[in-house]
Amino acid sequence: MLLLVLPAALALSGCVATPQPGVTDANTPPQVMSAEASAATTSAPLETTQASNKAPVYWIGRSNDDTFLYREFRDVPEEDNPVTGALRVMMSEKPLDPDFFTPWQNPKMLASSISGKNVITVDMSADAFNSNVDPAMAERAVQQLVYTATAAAASAGLIDTGQQIQVVVLVDGHTDYVAFNHVRLGAPTSRSVGMVAPVWIIDPQEGTSVEDGAVKVNGRSTSPGGVLRWEVLRIDGSIKTSYVNGTVTASAEAGKSGAFNLSVNLGPGNYEVRVSQVEEGNPAKDLNVDTRGFTVQ
Repeated sequence: MLLLVLPAALALSGCVATPQPGVTDANTPPQVMSAEASAATTSAPLETTQASNKAPVYWIGRSNDDTFLYREFRDVPEEDNPVTGALRVMMSEKPLDPDFFTPWQNPKMLASSISGKNVITVDMSADAFNSNVDPAMAERAVQQLVYTATAAAASAGLIDTGQQIQVVVLVDGHTDYVAFNHVRLGAPTSRSVGMVAPVWIIDPQEGTSVEDGAVKVNGRSTSPGGVLRWEVLRIDGSIKTSYVNGTVTASAEAGKSGAFNLSVNLGPGNYEVRVSQVEEGNPAKDLNVDTRGFTVQ
């Protein structure tokens, strides 16, 4: 049945999804997951239901020498249902954070529906794939779509987050399209483990303004119980100066796995917050750095 227009929202939870087998090429049939594989779980997070006029949208970003998925919360077109609206933003708009990007193009046709078996079907026109990317980036782009569709549906309360959630991608109503000339579509696909960023800052979002005083920073790490290094830099024109720094430990509690938060007293001005994992045996090296620029009023 077609999705109804409901408010979408954002919140991180410990719910999990099943990984899809790796990239297929133009000569490989789509891979269908077995019942055994479908019962498996991964550490990929799934959003929970909350009321908000914002929808979770995933982008691709680089960290050290690898590429991961990062999430922003965006306004979506009111005429679309939550899944279609989030995907439309992903395909037609630019991320707020200049460190992120998307290989998708705005398609002439885009629609989505959900079955009673927790399967989201996305149908789009072939012009969505008008980008030249390599196989690894094509795989990430498909996972970007899967993460965004499942996040939007979960946060709008349209799917059972306690069950396996999969996405079927059709192109002009048909299966077996080869996305970006590298990934064959059509089989039910779940969130793949290892795609989500090892560290990401949830709040404040890039470019936002917050009131002066105790500024709260929260985010997520894929290493529950691991030590994270953080730093706030003050920005004056093109000059960045270290203002305050420290360490924080990511939560290992059930339901809060990997979550971190801290509070910093800041006066009016422009700032950048940086959070990174600490490499075991080499504490001087920052791993998987994420940054957010924001303004304190």
